[in-house]
Amino acid sequence: MKYLFILNDPPYGTERSFNGFRLARALAKHDENEIKVFLLGDAALCAKAGQKVPQGYYNIEFFAQSILKRNGEIGVCGICMDARGLKDEEMIPGSQHSTLEHLAEWTMWAEKVLTF
Repeated sequence: MKYLFILNDPPYGTERSFNGFRLARALAKHDENEIKVFLLGDAALCAKAGQKVPQGYYNIEFFAQSILKRNGEIGVCGICMDARGLKDEEMIPGSQHSTLEHLAEWTMWAEKVLTF
């Protein structure tokens, strides 16, 4: 099945993006599933490489990398990146500077769209 996850919340401070990544990761473990994650608004910061969190605390970068390792895709709204000062070279390798047009294409591609 083809799943699109649209995340809106920051990587830390709420657990919505964390829970979205957790579900995406669980679905990605099944070979028949295809996963795409699109980061909007404050969720754009989920794609920041080099995240350092206290020991024992979840790390969004780890979850993003696990999606990419399973042939998933991560798109990041370019306007949202610009508004937050996130540069392409600061992003997790494999994540994509993207647009709402790209999100529209992914939405048409998906069989299920989940928003967090």
